[in-house]
Amino acid sequence: MDDRKLEVLRAIVEDYVATQEPIGSKALVDRHQLGVSSATIRNDMSALEEEGYITQPHTSAGRVPTDKGYRLFVDRLSTVKPLSSAERRAIRSFLDGAVDLDDVIRRTVRLLAQLTRQAAVVQYPSLTRSTVRHVELVLLSSSRILVVLITDTGRVEQRVVELPVEVDASLLGDLRARLNALAAGLDFASVASKLGSLPEQFAPEDRPVVSGVAVTLLESLVERGDERVAVAGTANLARHGPEFDSELEPLLSALEEQVVLLKLLGQATSTTQTPVTVRIGHENATSGLLSTSIVTTGYGPRDHALGSMAVVGPTRMDYPGTIAAVGAVARYVSQILDSN
Repeated sequence: MDDRKLEVLRAIVEDYVATQEPIGSKALVDRHQLGVSSATIRNDMSALEEEGYITQPHTSAGRVPTDKGYRLFVDRLSTVKPLSSAERRAIRSFLDGAVDLDDVIRRTVRLLAQLTRQAAVVQYPSLTRSTVRHVELVLLSSSRILVVLITDTGRVEQRVVELPVEVDASLLGDLRARLNALAAGLDFASVASKLGSLPEQFAPEDRPVVSGVAVTLLESLVERGDERVAVAGTANLARHGPEFDSELEPLLSALEEQVVLLKLLGQATSTTQTPVTVRIGHENATSGLLSTSIVTTGYGPRDHALGSMAVVGPTRMDYPGTIAAVGAVARYVSQILDSN
């Protein structure tokens, strides 16, 4: 496609996002300095329509972009809309106030929804991609122990172990030291493979206690406890005009389904250096998402994505601004996790 037609398509997309009204050739001439006559613009619009980039919703109306048109617009974006200094300060101050990992996730999903005025979804850091920072054992009673697993992202998993025998403080201290020597800095799979031989390192009379703790810790390591997501901003979807109303109910239903959300986020990148990805309209195979666009990226410390975040809205969205916001928030959350 030649540059002039791309400029016409860009103008149609930007005006339709801004006005929510089909765009005619006269509006393009009035609003944009395209350097050609209205007759030339009409010819370009006819060519774009024939090629499937725009469509005419009504016989007397202007044109609106199709999924194919949005796709080309996004693919040809040379720059994204830079965040203002006020927006950057807002991101920093809002996220800096977080007190723990759960608070980081809650603040992140609310911030994304506010910045983009769309629905936002954030996946908690995946346990299966995390490493162990520390294992703490707390004696609750003579035969009950609290096992606390802390990951490199600050995520905390807690389990109570009911033991068949009493345990003394000296055994608990020895077990705590050996567990941390075995597990600290390793990924979950590596730790799980080493736990089986841990009871053999202790005297026979102490092995029931060690086995009980090891089994409980193993359950924490292998259980699918990372399938947690946070959602915010679904009310924003109601502001997109009557033409989106028919799509609203199936979209809200899809956002309520945990499996759908995890599938939506399941294509999280393995590295935070991978750019933000955009899936448009029918590129989303999930029922209820066929009229939406999803802007997704991964986040995590040291360029290693531990989870992903996404913004969901109608295909008529501000792609440059949304891409910039998602990327900026993901980078800042990654810095927070990297500094923990």
